[in-house]
Amino acid sequence: MSIWWSLHLRRDAASVPLARRLLLGAMETAGVDPDVSYDLSVALTEACANAVEHGGGTAWGGFSEAYRVTAYLEGEKCRIEVADAGPGFPAVAGGRAHPPARPAPYDAEHGRGLCLIQELADHVHIGNKPDRGGAVVSFDKILKWRKGAPLMAV
Repeated sequence: MSIWWSLHLRRDAASVPLARRLLLGAMETAGVDPDVSYDLSVALTEACANAVEHGGGTAWGGFSEAYRVTAYLEGEKCRIEVADAGPGFPAVAGGRAHPPARPAPYDAEHGRGLCLIQELADHVHIGNKPDRGGAVVSFDKILKWRKGAPLMAV
């Protein structure tokens, strides 16, 4: 079984729950375990909120009002990618992106999203788009299925 979808969304707070609801609907329809769906939806919410807040700027030669969400349910794994056209993460030696190394304090209102994504997903990649500017956050999670799931991987 393979399902994928891609959204091109405005950098607006209203786009975040839209992406989350679409993911949850697809997972429920496919028969993914609700706990796994919830973890992925929280991680997606954090990645989208970061794109909305930080994903503007002058990448691609102009101001960007959009970001992209792509989700793949492939076999026993779900991969989600959120890409924006903002300034991206600061580069370190060798030109590699360097996301924040330390989580924010537990009572901070900002700065915990990337750490939360890393806790909820099985594999996380945080970086910059090559040559075009913008950040890319992608994460995978192994799927568990409800009993009798209609689209369970075989």
